[in-house]
Amino acid sequence: MRQLLRRAGCVAVAGVLLTGCSSHAVRGQASPGPADRVDVPAEEFPITGVSEDPIDQFARNALADLDAFWSQAYPEFFGEEYTPLQGGYFSVDSVDLDESAYPGTGIGCEGSYTAPEDVAGNAFYDAVCDVIAYDRSMLQELSDDYGRFLVPVVMAHEFGHAMQGRFGFAASGRSIQDETQADCLAGAWTRWVADGGSDHLSLREPELDDVIRGFLLLRDDVGSDPDDVEAHGSYFDRVSAFYDGFDTGLATCRDAFGEDRLFTAAEFTSGDLNQGNAEFQDIVDWVGTTLPAFWGEVFPIALGAEFEAPGIEGFQGDAPDCAGLDGRDLGYCADDGTVYIDESGLAVPAYDEIGDFALATAMALPYALAVRDQAGLSVDDSAATRSAVCLTGWYEAQWYTDAFGDLLEAEISPGDLDEAVQFLLQYGVDDRVFPNVDISGFQLVGAFRAGFLDGGEACDLGR
Repeated sequence: MRQLLRRAGCVAVAGVLLTGCSSHAVRGQASPGPADRVDVPAEEFPITGVSEDPIDQFARNALADLDAFWSQAYPEFFGEEYTPLQGGYFSVDSVDLDESAYPGTGIGCEGSYTAPEDVAGNAFYDAVCDVIAYDRSMLQELSDDYGRFLVPVVMAHEFGHAMQGRFGFAASGRSIQDETQADCLAGAWTRWVADGGSDHLSLREPELDDVIRGFLLLRDDVGSDPDDVEAHGSYFDRVSAFYDGFDTGLATCRDAFGEDRLFTAAEFTSGDLNQGNAEFQDIVDWVGTTLPAFWGEVFPIALGAEFEAPGIEGFQGDAPDCAGLDGRDLGYCADDGTVYIDESGLAVPAYDEIGDFALATAMALPYALAVRDQAGLSVDDSAATRSAVCLTGWYEAQWYTDAFGDLLEAEISPGDLDEAVQFLLQYGVDDRVFPNVDISGFQLVGAFRAGFLDGGEACDLGR
């Protein structure tokens, strides 16, 4: 967060703060694909420069399934016959490069030469040659660090660009529109795999957590220019686009990526000291001021009753003696109307490891449980967890739109929403934060996104 800087330019929170920053809800989860998948023989799907390494076989399986998916989906959603990639596919090993494996035209074609060594650390689509190329050493690193299914998602993103080469890139010329739309197309394909539609790949639900963790590596640097000619979007932007495709399908990818799409990526300004991270105590004070202000305004409108602000207290190590708090790092105690957070075990590490908005998220989550308690709703089951995360997204949307400008001379900074997503993936899946609930990080991030974009209507407040 930052102090004394310009207002954020977002779609404003309408009326009395009862909405978020968009109109599309996010729901759904992956189901495991069948286990009896078979590899694609090399002769049936040739890749220039390919090795016999498992990572190349996995990439081939993904590309073959992508080709099958788009052969069915492209005519249905874009009204034209599907045309397979004319230039084919290229694999390069940047660690042990064999230039003799490639034609004199290099990676691509005569009209668009790319030297094999220039593929290092990358995967890309060349629209001139209608070619997809990738560095298999990079894919192996992604698989090792973020799980196997990030590799197919990278392939799906590049295949998305190939489809854009057919139906058209963004008329505005903005890279961020094209890149996030490709993420959406990858999400739609991933849902098809999750639902068992593919012949060569399967997807287990926990792998979705790894996929969206991997987007952290693939995002633009925090504070970079969203209008840069190579901009891909913030972590939130890219994950949000992937969710759009996964949960609502190709029609959304086709129709919802115009010039009016919301992007949270923004440049740092001269006031963004310390990469936009405010002091720990400032966050505690600001969140402690804005949470009761926000809920004090919207609770009577949403539920027809006055809101009694709970207290917020930190503790060190052992949680206070209250039902449901044993072994917890954060939670709401209904007996004394207080939100509790373990400073040494959660608040300080989250702030130090992730950033200031991770701390804001840690405070807002149990506060949302207090809101549910006052609404007469559950606070200790899966429905409560999803709702609390969604309500936290709704609250944090107010920071994005500078709805607290009359209360504080502070506002959100680039990367803050990314920190909220990181907190949910790193800490939200821990039983010490949300115990006894079977919810994946993928689902938590989806609930947060729903609240941020769609407001309280998406958050199951029993209205």
